[in-house]
Amino acid sequence: MTRIADNRKARHDYFIEEEFEAGIVLEGWEVKSIRAGRVQIAESHIIIRDSELFVLNMHISPLETASTHIRPDATRSRKLLMHKREINKLIGRVEQRGYTLVPLNLYFKKGRIKMTLALAKGKKQHDKRETIKDRDWEREKARIMKNDTRY
Repeated sequence: MTRIADNRKARHDYFIEEEFEAGIVLEGWEVKSIRAGRVQIAESHIIIRDSELFVLNMHISPLETASTHIRPDATRSRKLLMHKREINKLIGRVEQRGYTLVPLNLYFKKGRIKMTLALAKGKKQHDKRETIKDRDWEREKARIMKNDTRY
């Protein structure tokens, strides 16, 4: 599994409840651009439309060597591929309990481009501050243990 792009902002802004894997419907030029590492998923989000999942605002920069007979759209909506029962489960959780779907990362798996998406709840500002405080304390604790020569 080779990672292509990560959405580090997602773990800061959301409580991640459950993760899922999905394929993506892509055009040829998009696959070439992704292989070249020209993709960003930091501002992207997932919506449900007609019992199907779509990722919006995933930016794939077209290569200069792309074909001249197509007009690349860098931020078009792209369909996500999952089993119907998984989609129905996600739809139920999103509509009833106030969850949202967030893309976490893109990666290669057996030559295919896959996306990890998460069922998440949004963090409030005080939750974000608490997470930062806990992370800083863990870092400080590790530094103290490293420098303490009594043990």
